[in-house]
Amino acid sequence: MVTAIVALHVTVCIALVVVVLLQRGKGAEVGAVFGGSSQTVFGASGAGGALFRLTWTFAAIFFATSLYLAYSSTRRVTGSIFESRPIPAHVAPNGAKTAAPGVPTGAPAKPASGAPAPAANPAPSTK
Repeated sequence: MVTAIVALHVTVCIALVVVVLLQRGKGAEVGAVFGGSSQTVFGASGAGGALFRLTWTFAAIFFATSLYLAYSSTRRVTGSIFESRPIPAHVAPNGAKTAAPGVPTGAPAKPASGAPAPAANPAPSTK
């Protein structure tokens, strides 16, 4: 159902652009820039043309499909993408990995293999 509405939405978008571009501009002559135009807002023929009605029809369909797609997209959300992702290690500008935010820099890292963690500050060698 959603796929059909998306296809209709894209088709109406393209048709709306084409219909708007086909319409003749009203009052777009050079004289209109300097206030010399005596035409009304909709021109001498009025606003009842076929392209005008077609534009409003496509606009109404576009509005309805936009509302439906926005509503249906909120109904499908089941969770957040951040719920199951681990916190990544940050990479310093020189390429060295640093501790994740909130972890003190002197704290020993827990190894993944289960081996004991190395000491944070090993004793200096007396050689």
